[in-house]
Amino acid sequence: MATELSQREKDFLVEKLRNGEDLPDDFKYKLFPTIQKEYELVYAGKMRKEDILSDEDGVTSAPLQIERTYNGNRETFDDGWKNMIVFGDNLQFLKTIYKNEDPLVKNKIKGKIKLIYIDPPFATESDFSGTQGQKAYSDKAKDSEFVEFLRRRLILARECLATDGVIFVHLDWKKVHYVKILLDEIFGEKNFKNSITWHYGGRMMHHLKQFNRKHELLLFYSKSKENYTFHMPNDTVDFDEYAKSRHEKIHVDKDGNRYLLAPDSNMNRTTKQYEEEIVSRGRAVDDVWEIRYIRGNAKERTGYPTQKPEELLKRIIESTTNEGDLVFDFFGGSGTTASVAEKLNRKWITCDIGKYSFYTMQKRLLTIQDTKSLSDKTKYYKKGAKAFITANTGFYNIEKLFALKHQEYQNFVLNLFEVESKPKQISGIDFQGQRKDGYDVLVWKYWEFKEASVDENYLELLHKNVGKKVGDRVYIIAPANSVEFIDDYYEIGNVRYYFLKVPYQIIQELHKEKFKKFRQPTSSSNINSLENAVGFHFIRQPEVRSTFENRNLIITSFEAYYPDEETLEEMSGFKALAMLIIDADYNGKEFLMTNVYFAEEIVNDNDIVTVNLPTGGQKICVVYIDIYGNEFREVLTTKD
Repeated sequence: MATELSQREKDFLVEKLRNGEDLPDDFKYKLFPTIQKEYELVYAGKMRKEDILSDEDGVTSAPLQIERTYNGNRETFDDGWKNMIVFGDNLQFLKTIYKNEDPLVKNKIKGKIKLIYIDPPFATESDFSGTQGQKAYSDKAKDSEFVEFLRRRLILARECLATDGVIFVHLDWKKVHYVKILLDEIFGEKNFKNSITWHYGGRMMHHLKQFNRKHELLLFYSKSKENYTFHMPNDTVDFDEYAKSRHEKIHVDKDGNRYLLAPDSNMNRTTKQYEEEIVSRGRAVDDVWEIRYIRGNAKERTGYPTQKPEELLKRIIESTTNEGDLVFDFFGGSGTTASVAEKLNRKWITCDIGKYSFYTMQKRLLTIQDTKSLSDKTKYYKKGAKAFITANTGFYNIEKLFALKHQEYQNFVLNLFEVESKPKQISGIDFQGQRKDGYDVLVWKYWEFKEASVDENYLELLHKNVGKKVGDRVYIIAPANSVEFIDDYYEIGNVRYYFLKVPYQIIQELHKEKFKKFRQPTSSSNINSLENAVGFHFIRQPEVRSTFENRNLIITSFEAYYPDEETLEEMSGFKALAMLIIDADYNGKEFLMTNVYFAEEIVNDNDIVTVNLPTGGQKICVVYIDIYGNEFREVLTTKD
């Protein structure tokens, strides 16, 4: 029921509607209030669920562009499914799954995800050190911004889960209590299953003025109250250790039978009885998990600061899914979820907005045969990964876009500009889609008009045919070099012909927020910074000049693309460099990251940057990454 409005508020709303202006957010709540639950978390910037799902937050779905298929000739699932590593903003990706329109995900993911595990950044204001002593990360969001950042993703995550799906949200002590209330709101308190304490142990400090923190928490929820997969895991039990833990003595009779002798009773159990009751079944696992953190020299360590142990994910995946089920992690990080799901024969999808993460996950899957088995740590896994693809969302290669088949190109650009595919003819002219506001959209078929362009003559001819049969505006999607106009539109009579250019020129009135790229970190201390990407962007390769002598890479010049005058100063020269990622033994086919050098480690006040590259093979591949994720690659030949 709508809140009673004062006469002044009514007059204000009437004036806004008469002028075709958007209503302020606070009036949305008065006109369309959310029914309050018994309790909820209230904070600045909290949006209604309905507004998030309808893109009122300014973040929209973005089409997926396949970068590469790996192991395509290897084993796949019976239905042809290929696992997926996605580079881009996970909120955009979640909205793409939710909309269920992109050909790569349509009817394949939404409603089919059986398990979501996420390990989002925990901190909100300051740096802190990880358990291995390394600096972990510094988040840019704080307090309510962090909570809302996570909430919007959790709302979409629930919509994408299967009816019998479950979710684990991995947190530490800083924000777990706030997020518990959020999860109660989103999934329902009745669907809360466990708060699992992961106790990882480690070195204890004696000089602290508080107890040593040696645990993190996992909040476990199901989408429905009863209908979800759960297999109770069991810990193996050693006879002697069990007796010792219970302070019971072991007695051996003349026939060699071993008994547990309880000190306060005559209840004796033989080994056979004990094995039937305890040893053969193991001990049911409780909600405190004693799992060691990854040791610094462990074979599974990737070097990624916030990596979690495979044993932890093994327990989660085995207990809540079956073979062939789909597992999703949209804070991919080091790729532990994908790696363990692969070894357990589950389908998987993972996503991250960081290039360091993207290359870490890619290498981890491509070399999975050289990692330890989950069932026997003394042996190697030995099997290569099944086929998987890498894809981009919201960040595209223009050459690959124009290399698409014509129908695929049309579908992609319609999706890019949020246009529904609705082919029709108006006076013999083909229109391919319609915007949400009902205006018609024409995709310029550049392949049919190689010598022509969208100019005044074309628009005059188009207007002559359709001007009286369309509304007061028409949208034309075309390559930027095919449009002869600098302005956003060209007006003829009472019709405006708007241009949606690829690569785009932003028409500000079409978007609720100005397009914003996510910035790649320049140091290991902020690899998990929290930012939303808004809109879509095209790869702009930086220009690099370098020489290579005696294993020293000498970079004499680095210039990145300047998207606007505001960023010109901050992106000039080496200020725009984020990191170098190296494959020190490049085979000419697959890039396998061996080293990463963040800009803060190698850039100083000098006019050049010198990096001593590691010993490796005869070829070294260097990937230069600017602060917006654009890349330049070069292959260096050594004399080794």
